[in-house]
Amino acid sequence: MGKEIIFMVKEDEIEGGFTAQALGYGIFTEAETIEELKTMIQDAVHCSFDETEMPSIIRLHIVKDEVIPA
Repeated sequence: MGKEIIFMVKEDEIEGGFTAQALGYGIFTEAETIEELKTMIQDAVHCSFDETEMPSIIRLHIVKDEVIPA
């Protein structure tokens, strides 16, 4: 398996949409839908790495904060 990059994806409860932050890299992007976000993440990765350093896998770790009564 080749090099991979992991993004933490969260739903933006205040402004709506989704945000994604690469773990260990200064890459951040946001979008209105999860499908748009996937495209934005791919674009951000392609802009951030040259051909020799390009990860072969982009992994999304989707985090959902949920509050329940105790």
